[in-house]
Amino acid sequence: MTELSKVDTRLLIYFTAIAFLQVAYKSSINGFSDEFIDVLATISELSISTRRHINQHRNELSLIKATKLTKVVEIKSRGTVPLKEIELSKAYLHRALRCKDSDSDSIYCLANVYLAALYYTTGQYQTAIDHCTLVMRSQDHSQCSSHVVQGELLPKIDDDIDSVLGLAVFYQHIRRAALNHQQTQHVAVFSTEMFAHFLHNRCLSITQTSSNIELCRLGKCINNTQLLITDVLSLKSVYRKFRYSLITVRNCRQKTIDAAELNTSKLVELLQKSAVEHLTTYRQLQTRDFGSVATIVTTDFEALHAY
Repeated sequence: MTELSKVDTRLLIYFTAIAFLQVAYKSSINGFSDEFIDVLATISELSISTRRHINQHRNELSLIKATKLTKVVEIKSRGTVPLKEIELSKAYLHRALRCKDSDSDSIYCLANVYLAALYYTTGQYQTAIDHCTLVMRSQDHSQCSSHVVQGELLPKIDDDIDSVLGLAVFYQHIRRAALNHQQTQHVAVFSTEMFAHFLHNRCLSITQTSSNIELCRLGKCINNTQLLITDVLSLKSVYRKFRYSLITVRNCRQKTIDAAELNTSKLVELLQKSAVEHLTTYRQLQTRDFGSVATIVTTDFEALHAY
């Protein structure tokens, strides 16, 4: 990629488009391999150095790559680029869940929560619910305490979460400035299990017409969890009458999903569209450089894709 950019920018754009099509073609036949994930991340100039994390396990490296990808995604922007980054981030998270390293249990819940957040942002609410359910039904959260959901790594979810994170930072500032409290602990984080409860019920409020939102073990979770300020504020935004009491669950969904399963059809479609965008850009650059010599059609790849 570096050498191509030195030769000709147009050549780099053209090569990138062909690489996208090649990965899309092979993935549609043989499935989406781990190698393709790394290839796409590199081609998209999203390759993340792992030299500092050389002693970490493969699943944790995949988690690090996934969260770094989500950090650069701007959900409000349109086009295939941010969507492709989201799908790549999902792929890395699914890879992290597939790896059976010694720390698999410790990142299981965190990877599922980040997956749920990504599926929520792309409007796949049922899949987001499924991943939240896996976290809420996990029998052992003892190892989750070493991992928290970092607010800065979350994609854009809604204004409530933005407000919660803003209030948490303001709360820290007040403690440090007004109360002369020197605590430097990062507060813009959520506990994994509580954020899964929040996102689960946020999805239910969208997908169900009933005002009776299932609370799914929330009371028991509250009694057994040391709540963060962000946990309390986020749950208050969902439950108007928030009480610390055990909640009886009725008709709780029993369906489970394969956490390692990734639907690649969406990514293949995005790769094809992204390739068309790159090839069209290539034509436009040709027009800029050679338009005075010959007439160059710039919409031929778009027409071919439409056909």
